[in-house]
Amino acid sequence: MSQTIGFIGLGLMGSPMTYNLIKAGYDVHVYARRQVSLPPLLEAGAIPHRTPAELADVCDVVFICVTDDQSVEQIILGEKGLIHGAHADSVIIDMSTISPRATREIAHQLAKAHIHMLDAPISGGPQGAINGTLSIMVGGKPDIFQRASTLLNVLGNNVVHVGDHGAGQIAKACNQTIVAQTMSAIAEAFILARAAGVDPIRVRKALLGGFAGSRILEVHGQRMLDHHFAPGFKASLHRKDMNIVQQTAAELGIALPGTALSAQYLNALAHRDGEIDSSAICVLLEELSGVDISD
Repeated sequence: MSQTIGFIGLGLMGSPMTYNLIKAGYDVHVYARRQVSLPPLLEAGAIPHRTPAELADVCDVVFICVTDDQSVEQIILGEKGLIHGAHADSVIIDMSTISPRATREIAHQLAKAHIHMLDAPISGGPQGAINGTLSIMVGGKPDIFQRASTLLNVLGNNVVHVGDHGAGQIAKACNQTIVAQTMSAIAEAFILARAAGVDPIRVRKALLGGFAGSRILEVHGQRMLDHHFAPGFKASLHRKDMNIVQQTAAELGIALPGTALSAQYLNALAHRDGEIDSSAICVLLEELSGVDISD
């Protein structure tokens, strides 16, 4: 419990993770890019800092949870970034979803300063962050993963070391590919049921007990039937993640045609309203067929 912790990225996911670390008894230092997120955390005992570098100077381990490559690069390598304050042998754990290539480049720069990095993207949504039940996919050196595992287990109940730097981001890309395509399949199944005169509510109930049952059918299937699309996971962020998948596929020279199709749905959805949950992909498919699946 002697480790001093930092957290940057105090949004929908980062704030509850910070609370959980404080509740676990850690001294948690924070840097807020948006000051509106600070007051509740300060009341809980978080200690504020003016810059990432200032925060890093007093921390053994720093977590980051922001939205994209550019934000992570700025926080770590920017003019007042973590690299300018972090001590040798300290650890930076990036829980953002960014490209594997960017992750590896950042880890290389940090290694030259004798600073360790883990990429540890997450799945499980805001409720998982609140409950400390996230799935955490970790890339980096095994010994550094072992050093960080106690902290990671405060935040998640399925913490897996996938491989070296970037492997966590590859696992997250796989996750987002499965989620996007499964949501499309569920929407199509419900449209088929409704068009055939069968209640999709009853179809969902039947499928949940069979081989097609999944957490996505349980949670997002219900969202689709209710047409309840408050995020959740914003369509704009899912589109960003699918762009990472496609960029990585292009770099590897592989074909992911199902991924490309679901990415196009998310492009269209995010253009319409990027703030709604990505399960609203069903609305686009409803419009294509002229079928409304909502009850």
